[in-house]
Amino acid sequence: MTLKTQQHGGARAGAGRKINSGKFKEDTKVMRIPSSLVDRVKSTLELYKSQLKSDVRVQIPVYDASSVLLPIFTSRVQAGFPSPADDHLEDTLDLNKHLIQHQEATFFVRAQGDSMLGAGIHQGDILIVDKALVAKSGRIVIAVIDGEFTVKRLHKHKGVITLKAENPEFKDILIKEGSELIVWGVVTSVIHQYL
Repeated sequence: MTLKTQQHGGARAGAGRKINSGKFKEDTKVMRIPSSLVDRVKSTLELYKSQLKSDVRVQIPVYDASSVLLPIFTSRVQAGFPSPADDHLEDTLDLNKHLIQHQEATFFVRAQGDSMLGAGIHQGDILIVDKALVAKSGRIVIAVIDGEFTVKRLHKHKGVITLKAENPEFKDILIKEGSELIVWGVVTSVIHQYL
């Protein structure tokens, strides 16, 4: 009778995942998260992983935003000559409710570059993006084309998809057969600071 020993299993020199070789290129930790947060965490990790050379810089999605009520006055602001002050408080305004329709599907990105100046999007502006909205023709979208993020106006005509720049110094992007296009969301608002 011959006794056979197992030739597989156990520790082997050089076996296993190499340090910092995973999709995030850094140490990772195993953790348990509530089932209700799985989609949020996956979405956040995908945004983090997908940051490539692009004209947007991805920021963390909006979760459990606190409510801040700010005063809003009845008088309109004149762009010409001011009228006598009408300082009547009309109501309060919660920017989260005003700017965010679908909290769980909303995230921010910071614009880089000048390709969307005609749409009022400047270098460094913060874009509010809603993943729950349908990316219809004419809407400004955050898209990934062949692995690169961009912000452009989506144009669909007779089966042809084009991502249009809003600056004549930049070329439109025609989506060719075989190209991979993923629309991450629709830009709903722009936060532009003057100071």
